[in-house]
Order: sequence, then C-alpha cells, then structure tokens
Amino acid sequence: MKKITEQHIQELYKFTRQHYVEHFDVQTELVDHLANDIETIWKDQPNLSFNEAKKMSFKKFGIFGFQDVLAERQKALSKKYWKLIWNFAKNWFKLPKIILTALIFMCFYTVFNSEYRVYFLFGTLISTFICALYKGIILNKTLKTNFKQTGKKWMLEELIFKTGLGSFLLIPVNLVNAVNLTNFEHTTNTFNWVAVFYSAIITLLIIVLYIALIILPDKVEELLSKQYPEYKLVSKA
Repeated sequence: MKKITEQHIQELYKFTRQHYVEHFDVQTELVDHLANDIETIWKDQPNLSFNEAKKMSFKKFGIFGFQDVLAERQKALSKKYWKLIWNFAKNWFKLPKIILTALIFMCFYTVFNSEYRVYFLFGTLISTFICALYKGIILNKTLKTNFKQTGKKWMLEELIFKTGLGSFLLIPVNLVNAVNLTNFEHTTNTFNWVAVFYSAIITLLIIVLYIALIILPDKVEELLSKQYPEYKLVSKA
C-alpha cells in the first residue's frame, strides 16, 4: 500500500499555504488530516497519483475549502484566550494582589467623589492611552520579529499579541463615559452608588488590560509550548 513520504508532507504544507492558511499550527493540523485521508483513499484506489488523491481529499472540505476549519480554530482559541484572561484575573482576588485591587478601587471611588474628578479621570485617560499604545507597538514589533526568526506564525501567539494590542481601547472608552457621567449633578446617595459601580468596572478593566498587555505576552512561550508540542522544536531551529 502507498504511504505518504516526507516530500508529500512538504507539498501538503505548501498546498495549505496556497489556500490561505498562514498559521503553522493550523497547517500542521490540516496536513495531518490530509495525509491520513490520502492514505485511506489509496487503500481503495491505489492507482491514483498523489495529486489526484490530494484533490479528492480537499473536495471533502466543501466549496469554502479550509475556511470553515480556520473559523472553527479561531473560535476555539478565542475561548481559550479569554479563559486564560479569567484564570489570571482570579489571582487578583487572592492575597496579596487583592490588597492592590482594593487600593485601585478606593482610588477611583475617591476620585468620583472629588470636585477634581474630571481632571483626574481625563489625566488617567491620556496617560493610560499613551502607555497602552506604546506597549501595543512593542507587541506588534515582537510579533513581526518572531516571524522573521522562525518563518512560522502561530494562531494563539497572534491572538495574544493582537488582542492585547486592541484591548487598550477598553479603558479610554470607559473613562470617557465616566468623565461624561461626572458632568451631571447627583445627590450624595445616588452618586455614591454610581461611584461604586464605575469604580468597580474601571478596576476590572485595568486588571484585564494589565493581563492582556503584560502578563500573557510575557508568558507566550510557556503557553505556546503547552498548546503546541512542536513549538519548542521550531523556535529553536
């Protein structure tokens, strides 16, 4: 019975790239599937050439080709990404980080009850935006450098870096809402409840922003090594 050779494997990698699959992890998954399916086809039709069997296997993916697989993979890794965010966020509600969390909350609560709240929040908006944008630029540069060094793209790596790059918009948008809110007159009781609510929301967003821009990118090699056994081999090549 015919068997898939190393040359066939390389041709399948090239084939996936030609069909707009850029990430090496997804390419590997598809190549493995195609190789197994081609060998199964050869059992029933041994006279078929490799290219003929490959075309038969590819037709099974439907009119959209590999796009459905890409969409499913993207969806699955997006869930994994936010699960990672949640797992790291839970640590902020344990000692000793919960003390820092409480201090951040009290800081914003005090600000919301201050007559200088608009100036403070506006200053926070500007400084947060600049710092997060700077970090986002570094992440984008690091992603490009990693690709140049290895010649490989990993979907989870790109998700961590690019989602982190876009996540800095969360704080400015919500701080703008908070600043607008402070322009209205409130009774003491009503404003205190509003202050508690917005202080809690902004505190949580700061934690998410820190995890997305600092913690996850710093742990990307560890996370990728767990997700993809072949990552260490490729990164050291």
